[in-house]
Amino acid sequence: MTNTQKLLNIREQQEERELKELSPYAAKSVQTKGRAREEEPCPLRTEYQRDRDRIIHSKAFRRLKHKTQVFFSPTDDHFRTRMTHTLEVSQIARTIARSLNLNEDLAEAIALGHDLGHTPFGHSGEDVLNAIMDCGFRHAQHSVRVATIIEDLNLTKETLDGILNHSGSLRKESPAYTLEGKIVKLSDKIAYINHDIDDAIRAKIIKESDLPQDCIEYFSIDRSERITKMVMDIVKNSLGKDKICMSEEAFFHIDKLRTWMFKNVYTNEIAKKEESKVQGIIYGLFNHYEALLKQKMPNQNEEEIKRTVCDYIAGMTDRYAIRKYKEIYIPQSFQNSSNDEFLFTLAKINNLCIQQTLL
Repeated sequence: MTNTQKLLNIREQQEERELKELSPYAAKSVQTKGRAREEEPCPLRTEYQRDRDRIIHSKAFRRLKHKTQVFFSPTDDHFRTRMTHTLEVSQIARTIARSLNLNEDLAEAIALGHDLGHTPFGHSGEDVLNAIMDCGFRHAQHSVRVATIIEDLNLTKETLDGILNHSGSLRKESPAYTLEGKIVKLSDKIAYINHDIDDAIRAKIIKESDLPQDCIEYFSIDRSERITKMVMDIVKNSLGKDKICMSEEAFFHIDKLRTWMFKNVYTNEIAKKEESKVQGIIYGLFNHYEALLKQKMPNQNEEEIKRTVCDYIAGMTDRYAIRKYKEIYIPQSFQNSSNDEFLFTLAKINNLCIQQTLL
């Protein structure tokens, strides 16, 4: 066999190893439900490896580095952003999947793509768009929209399903149909509970002594040890099973710690003191761009115009949203007109027609 022939068989060898070595409950790439459009297989990568690479190379993924996790536009470089959160979720999900002999590549792809559609300014931005849009707005659904329509990554159905179903209450099992998708939902919770404690202490919103002591005694005051114990509990209670689960004791303490964080950090008046300004920015941008598209496209359906504006604003980073708001509403020294070309690219994607006489 020539070296060229060996290279062309690399993907097939990986697929064969998956079938032979992975758990019977693992998602096998050769058994994928496929993509919206059929493609020639890659000679080197399995289908889920290909998904992972497409997500990493997407523009939406790159923008995550300048999107809020909890604290708006932090100047301290050690605070988490949506990008670093995503990487931490990926690391946890890969560890759990590997330990359970499930498909690590699929878990990684879902984890890396789970927040592609998140808004600027974190959940505060999401809440504003949810209030504006008649059909509501949820970042999980929008992440799928980014992957399928806005960037058209043509991901596998398993990856899209995991992205769609990563969010929601800890008390409800993820409806994802793969165990890898269910892993990502828990990994997301483990990541943000622990790194948000770290950031809240750094921001002096809470002190270590404020944390619920029974949870700290159960898991540890040390972040690394807490994560390790949470991951170990999931692995111990899920090994060899067709479901992903935790012990009742671990679930109780994780749920209590998460509830405490919502009460004392996520809705804390110090952490959220800029939230009214965020609302003003999102509403201001939305009103401006909606009026602009109505001027350019007077005969278009209003809901389609709102969807286009929502797509545009949801894709913005914190700093870009702030810059556009300043350009629109705050007097500036003379400069060339602002460039909103991507707004009109989205209009074309959404099948809106610009009247040339108005341009």
